Amino acid sequence: MLFLALRSVRHRPGRFAATLLSAFLGAAIVMAFASLRDTAGAPGVDDVSAETLTTSANVVGGYGALLVFFAIASALTVSVRQRSGELELLRCSGATPAQLRRMVVGESVAVAVLAVVLAVGPAALGGRALLGVFQDSGQVARSVGYSFGPLAPASGAGITLAAAVGAAFLAVRRATRPRERRGRGRGRTVLACGALGLGAASVLSTFAFSATDPALMAAPAYGAILLSVGCALLAPRLLTALLERLPAGGASGWLAVRNLRQRVDELAGTLMSLTLFTGMATATLSMQAVESAEVRASGLVRPADAKNLQTLNLTVVGIVVVFVCVMLVNSLYAATAYRRREFGQQRLAGATPGQVLRTVFVEGLVVTAAGVLCGTVTALAGTVPFTLVRADVLWPHQVLGVWQAVAAVAATVVLGTCLLTARRMLRTPAVDAVAAPV
Repeated sequence: MLFLALRSVRHRPGRFAATLLSAFLGAAIVMAFASLRDTAGAPGVDDVSAETLTTSANVVGGYGALLVFFAIASALTVSVRQRSGELELLRCSGATPAQLRRMVVGESVAVAVLAVVLAVGPAALGGRALLGVFQDSGQVARSVGYSFGPLAPASGAGITLAAAVGAAFLAVRRATRPRERRGRGRGRTVLACGALGLGAASVLSTFAFSATDPALMAAPAYGAILLSVGCALLAPRLLTALLERLPAGGASGWLAVRNLRQRVDELAGTLMSLTLFTGMATATLSMQAVESAEVRASGLVRPADAKNLQTLNLTVVGIVVVFVCVMLVNSLYAATAYRRREFGQQRLAGATPGQVLRTVFVEGLVVTAAGVLCGTVTALAGTVPFTLVRADVLWPHQVLGVWQAVAAVAATVVLGTCLLTARRMLRTPAVDAVAAPV
């Protein structure tokens, strides 16, 4: 099966392009920040600079592991579901579920190894640029030299390969499960409940801090992230509940809702990405905006720790925005491009290209609304306790502006990718699209 996996990757590289891009970006981010730990451990680095570099590497290391897993899982889920016919044919030919798992995991590992090798160069350049950012802001001494040591590639390879193996195993396990056992998702439910419980505990611990405590932002920020993870794991069920109550007006609306009900599991990766993006970005940026406003209102000079935290938050959120946007585009493009035959069938049945595009637009709008709604709830769960303790207000004015910007980016990415990809697929004549192999 390992030999078959390597031949599959070599002869069909386009199928693994989304997984390769996700693993490449994830490995580059992890190695770039891990190189800061190598830099901090180099001889001659002062304690203040070493602490700043180590803190940045540790914080983003946790974010990076989570994001890499979700990115690869999102791409692999779409890929494995699109290969359901191939996997079923292999099973009919005598392959066991264990052999199919080994094949898919082997493919994922091969792609991840290639991604890690390709990411070494960009990661070294990215790490050097990050060091420059910290030096320009005065948090790291100019005398500190950049070091890309053994810890950076080891961290990138370890996290990326572990994420690839775990994501591939989960994706193929569900695909090879007997039909009567599909859809239960007990493991996902347990993980979701655990993340929600830990997130709620972290958020509630905010009230144990004082308004001027330097670590005040940490508890609600991590709580919001854990709550986002929990809601992301439950996103398909939440979308199903939403679709059951959603009125469908017009032919395009009715067809869009019907298609979404049939493709809830396929949209799991997109919903997870949207929920994580909205929750993490809104919570972190809102809390940082409130903190900055309180410091300005007090008339005090911003302490070094607060400046470090602001730079770190903005850097992390910027990376999260870019990475999750790429992850969304990846999964959405793959899922929409796979529907070329479906679009051709609709056109042969009498639908015009405009009607197909309107159906895709409504689908994207519903998915965006569901993802943004889940992410907004988790963001508010972390932001409100922070603002109550820090500013003694329930709803600061900064939150609305941040939320509008985050929601606008999410809607632009989802709707833009879906519509542009669908429009490209519609250029193929309907008869050719239906006759093309799946």
